[in-house]
Amino acid sequence: MNQNHDLRVVFLSYDFGEYSIRLANALAQDAAVRLILPIQLAQPHLDLLDPAVDFQPFHKPRLRQPLAQLRTNALLLRRIREFRPDVVHLQQGHLWFNFALPFLGATPLVITAHDPRRHLGDRGGQKTPQWVHDFGFRRARQLIVHGAPLVSVLVEELGIPRERIHVIPHHVLGDDTACPHVAEEPNTVLFFGRIWPYKGLDVLIRAEPAITARVPDVRFVVAGTGEDLARYRRMMAHPERFTVIDRYVSDEERAALFRQASLVVLPYLEATQSGVIPVAYTYAKPVVATTVGGLPDLVEHGRTGLLVPPRNEQALADAIVALLQDPERRRRMGQQGKIKIETECSPQAAARQTLAVYRRALAERASPVTAMGEASQP
Repeated sequence: MNQNHDLRVVFLSYDFGEYSIRLANALAQDAAVRLILPIQLAQPHLDLLDPAVDFQPFHKPRLRQPLAQLRTNALLLRRIREFRPDVVHLQQGHLWFNFALPFLGATPLVITAHDPRRHLGDRGGQKTPQWVHDFGFRRARQLIVHGAPLVSVLVEELGIPRERIHVIPHHVLGDDTACPHVAEEPNTVLFFGRIWPYKGLDVLIRAEPAITARVPDVRFVVAGTGEDLARYRRMMAHPERFTVIDRYVSDEERAALFRQASLVVLPYLEATQSGVIPVAYTYAKPVVATTVGGLPDLVEHGRTGLLVPPRNEQALADAIVALLQDPERRRRMGQQGKIKIETECSPQAAARQTLAVYRRALAERASPVTAMGEASQP
């Protein structure tokens, strides 16, 4: 690892494997970076890892294993301290590690709040009480979010000063060189990612008859894990129109699915941000999404995709049909999305903005932050 950089950063995450590796790689061009990431999440993406990153894998215990979690906390604190970082950058937080945050001492803490609030029906997210995440958010000297609407959540609900919150777009995911032999399949609509009630899959299913009436050969691909899909299958008016992949999808299969798609749909009922949109743009696919959370920050209506109101199956159907019936418009939007993700949302662009946040945290080091997020009194 290159030890010549003045700034030393520990980048710690219990989730977001590909995201963390790509950003750590970019940060390592201008800082000494120790990446601490569960081996389970890192393994599929190790071929991406830059040798300049000091990678420190660990085994992520189950949440219901308190002794293993405490041992992991001790291990991670030891790996942080031995690196002697100037900044610790934590992704979102963790049910058990958040209780170790006071042991970081005076080292400035930066947290990327991927989801400032839990989503409707997200049973995975519900395993960590909201107050545990809030404890971490308040301790952080600086916070990063992936969309402007998320700033007000932290300001209004937690009282965190607006000047401590920074908006950095979700950076690129996926490999545009993967599966080059796979061609687009006409009139294929892709719904990809974890499946929970807030993702609005039921809205897409209800919109299907209106889409099929105008595009008779349309095909819907639903890929991802989450809740039991039985209730969704019962809702389908034409189940033969749907291909359901209810399991973990490898990076190679993900690339094939996005290449086959004519467009990608995100009918979310609520959202903070989405890692699906950067993947769609990587493969030059237009996006139909709802006007919730940070999605409008990434989807430029009429340029990289179309935006519709949430819970409105007719508007969703109209937008999907409009793009399916206009291949040239789809191609143009897909190319604009690819340009956007490679310029505004590249890992290098995100790293430059993240380094500025680190410098801000270091500049405020003389004013320690308490667990309630307020400057301590002299």
